[in-house]
Order: sequence, then C-alpha cells, then structure tokens
Amino acid sequence: MLFPIGIQDFGCLRQGGYAYVDKTGFVYNLAHTGKYYFLGRPRRFGKSLLISTMEAYFTGQKELFQGLALERLEQTWEQFPVLLLDLNTGNYKVEGTLEAVLNQALTRWERLYGAADDEPTLEQRFAGVIERAHTTTGRPTVVLIDEYDKPLLQTFDDEALQSQLRATLKAFYSVLKTQDRHIRFAFLTGVTKFGKVSIFSDLNNLTDISLEQEFSTLCGITEAEMQEYFGEQLRELAQAHSLSEEATCLRLREKYDGYHFGLGATGVYNPFSLINALRFKEFGNYWFETGTPSFLISLLKDTDFDLNRLQQGSVRASVLSDIDNRRTPIPMFYQSGYLTISDYDREFDAYILDFPNEEVESGFIHYILPIYLPDEMDEPSFAISRFVREVRQGHAEAFMQLLTTFFEDCNYQVTGKMEVYFQNALYIVFKMMGFYVQVERATARGRIDVVVTTKGHIYVIECKLDKPAEEALQQINGKGYAIPYACDGRTLYKIGISFSSQTRGIAEYIIEGE
Repeated sequence: MLFPIGIQDFGCLRQGGYAYVDKTGFVYNLAHTGKYYFLGRPRRFGKSLLISTMEAYFTGQKELFQGLALERLEQTWEQFPVLLLDLNTGNYKVEGTLEAVLNQALTRWERLYGAADDEPTLEQRFAGVIERAHTTTGRPTVVLIDEYDKPLLQTFDDEALQSQLRATLKAFYSVLKTQDRHIRFAFLTGVTKFGKVSIFSDLNNLTDISLEQEFSTLCGITEAEMQEYFGEQLRELAQAHSLSEEATCLRLREKYDGYHFGLGATGVYNPFSLINALRFKEFGNYWFETGTPSFLISLLKDTDFDLNRLQQGSVRASVLSDIDNRRTPIPMFYQSGYLTISDYDREFDAYILDFPNEEVESGFIHYILPIYLPDEMDEPSFAISRFVREVRQGHAEAFMQLLTTFFEDCNYQVTGKMEVYFQNALYIVFKMMGFYVQVERATARGRIDVVVTTKGHIYVIECKLDKPAEEALQQINGKGYAIPYACDGRTLYKIGISFSSQTRGIAEYIIEGE
C-alpha cells in the first residue's frame, strides 16, 4: 500500500495509487444542499486535501472519482470556473506579505479571465474576476479558500499588525456576499473562526459546519474506516509488536483516537498520526512532532490560566468559537486540536472538554515543560523519573526533598499570580508522573488535592499557599481525603505542603504515614 503522507493534491493521490479514505459523499452533499460553508479543523486533518477534492469535482474531473461515492451520486458532471486561494504559505509577520499573496493569486486568475483598469484594490479585483469568470464561461464561479486564518494565527501576538490583516481580509472576504449572483459554491477552511473580529460580519450567509454532527467525520478517520481501509496494515502492525489485533486497535485508539467535533459526534482518529503509525509500524507522536503554534504557549505565559481547567472544564458552545476572547486560551486550545469535546452537561448547556488522546496529552505536557522547569534540566523525562522512582519505592521523604529542590531551581518564566504558577507547576510534575504511575487530581477554589498510587503505596497530598503545612495535613484528616484508602492494604502516606509566595518555593512539609 502507498500511504498518502504529505499528499494534499487529490489528483496526485488518485493517479499515484495512494490509499484514500472516501469522503466524496460529503462533497456531493455539501454541493447540493448549500452554497457558503466554513469548516474549522486542527492542522494535519486533511483540510487541504478536502479543498483539492472539491476543486477536482467542480472542474469535472470525473476520471479521478472512479470507484468512489461521487461517481455513483453525480449524474451531470458540470464544469465550473474555480478560484482556489491557498494561504498556507507566507510569513505573515512581515508587513505586506498578505497583500503580496493575494496579488499573486489575483494575477493568476486575471490571466485566465481578464482584468479591468477601474479595479485598483484587492477586493475590487477579486469581485471583478469572480464576475468575469462567470460571464466568460457561462457558469457561476466556485471559490475555495484554504487556511483563511493563517495570517491571523501567525500574528496573534502582534495586535497592531493583526488589526491591519483583519481589515484586509474582511474587505476581501466580503466580496463573497456582494458577488452572490456570480457564485455557485464557496468553501473556506481554517483552524479557528474569528467571530468577533468581524471578518465574517458581512458574510452572514456563511454556514459554519465545524460542530455539525452530520459533518463531524468529514475530516479524520473513524474506527470503521480504519478497519475497512487498513485491515491488512493493522495486522502487520500487530505482528511487528507481537500484539493481538485487538490489543493493537486498543493501543491505536488510546494514542490517536478521541476527537469529537460536536455533540454526540462519532469519534475520529488524527489521520496524520494514524497513517504514519501504520506506515512506519511504530506508535510515535507524529502529529505533535510537526510543530506546536508558538501563540499557544504565549497565551499560557501571559494569562493567569489554571492548567487544571484544560481537563473536565465546561464551556458553552459560543465560547468555543470565540477565538478573540483573550481572557482564556480554551477556545484556541480546542480549535487547535489540543482539547476535544468529551461530554455534554445538559443542565447548564455546556460542553465538557478533555485531551483527545495520549499523543496530544503527552506531547502538550512535554512541550510546556520548559516554562515551568529549571533551566538546567536538560532532560525533563529523566528528571521526572527520579520522582517516579522514589514514589514507587515508598521513599516519601526523598520525594519531597526532590520536589523542594525542584522549586528552588525554577526560572519562573510565567508572569501573573503566584498561586496559579504554583498550581500549574505541580500540575506539570504530577502530569509527567502520571504517565508512569496513577495520579488523580481534584481541585477547587485554589486548593490542590493529589492522590498518587503505585503497586505498594498511596500518597494523599494537600498543598497550601502561605499557610502552615500542618493546616494542609489537618485538611486531609478533617475532610477524610484518605478514608477511601484506609483498608486498601498498601502503605498510605499523607503529606501536607506549604508553598511560600515570598521565597517562591516549598517552605515546609509534613509527612504522616507508616
């Protein structure tokens, strides 16, 4: 089998004999039930391939769809003029880049459909070429825009430049409404939807299908599709790791599945990671290794955001699409693929979010380690292994000494509330440990409860900011945090920790146990 790793052109994929999970039925449905669409999906989810598939369909390349759903569904195979704008390329942090990219696309289209002297602006040229494409061919124009938001994402930390880009894009995209009579179909993709930016305020006829259950599997690979298209490759992967097919599928599910784009939506695998795992027969962190947007880390550094809220936090659907809400990074983390919908709270009409899978959770924690760990900690995983080793062996005192030293050496890159920093630093430490031992956490009103369990030991930990360690221990006993483990049979430790905002470290700790 030829794996379509990095192949984003539908024609190249089909003519080259690469594996293709048939999504063309969705394309037909979209083309015959609506006119203007927006789809938001994380990077590496096949958005560019989808756009290329649409281009092939609307230009009537029937031969590329042999054996696919569209071949059976479509009867007429009309040819339309297609204007495809790809904003993936370009360093938009440099002023003038967006204008240059748009000008290049317009010049290319004007060679085909003509230009006019009375169209000096980018948006006027865009409107003119849409109309002329229609009038010269006799068929309305199809407009496809891939990664419409790339310029805005690259300049997220430069509000002045981003404001300029927003104004340019707003005027440019508004043409899609003014030229409605000349347009057959328009489809835009991106990672995020800049709702309050007013980019789409003039385009109020744009249908956002990002959270529509009907199109939840338009990008990504479902469990059924994996079994149907990659059955032989699953068996080869199982054989390579001396696993049963059932165990192999479970491992793939834990590693790459878990994305839910909408309420009650079917879960999908990250297609990039799944295909790479099948190609190389290794359960690697393929998606995360392709890069994490720097603006996500900037958001964490510049806001007093409690990392505990990344998991099991509840938000309304309107918040998930409010990418301009800079008070919380949750919408950006969701739309970028680092969080997904795990449940729905009907009482409060809110989505429950969580990491979609192990690859994303592990990759994210490792990525943000440098923000919280000491500068000299060159190998964080090795450093965390020391924590894990002491915990497994029941050396509570040694573990606490390591934790105390850890905070003494921290470089404190994060600005904001000391209490939030302390919570987040502990979150990172115990999340890292959680990849090797079981860690359960429950937080409320600034307090942190941690329960660490190993084969022979249980640790119930309570932390306080600028309060005695004795008070933390009293809370463990007074609220009965350790009661569920009293008859467990494993050695039980109760640890109270006092963190000082003045010294920015652990002031004292008390260990109570066998």
